[in-house]
Amino acid sequence: MTIGLGLGIRALSTAAWTGPAGDALYAVLIYLLVAILLPVRSRILVAGLALTVCVAVELLQLTGLSAELGALWSPLRLVLGTTFGFADLVAYAGGVALAYAVDRLLGVVFSRAARTP
Repeated sequence: MTIGLGLGIRALSTAAWTGPAGDALYAVLIYLLVAILLPVRSRILVAGLALTVCVAVELLQLTGLSAELGALWSPLRLVLGTTFGFADLVAYAGGVALAYAVDRLLGVVFSRAARTP
């Protein structure tokens, strides 16, 4: 759902908000992937690792390597991006914070439901 929403936002609109929204959804996706790969870790660790991955991908763009890889195989452009932008880092932080908050909220809801007879 996150991937579809992220791609759909950019495909359906060229408005200024679509870039940051897509970046935030990218960060949500990374959060989900880290949570799946490390299911027994604390949520704060998952959030920290997700943000670290997002920042690393963005910093890789400063080297030009991500643009070169994207030119070789176009789907990598969606994963690695092409150009560095400080605003992307802000959107990533917002996306990770949103994913963390929803994860905590759902954890509370599900733990309460499990305790209810």
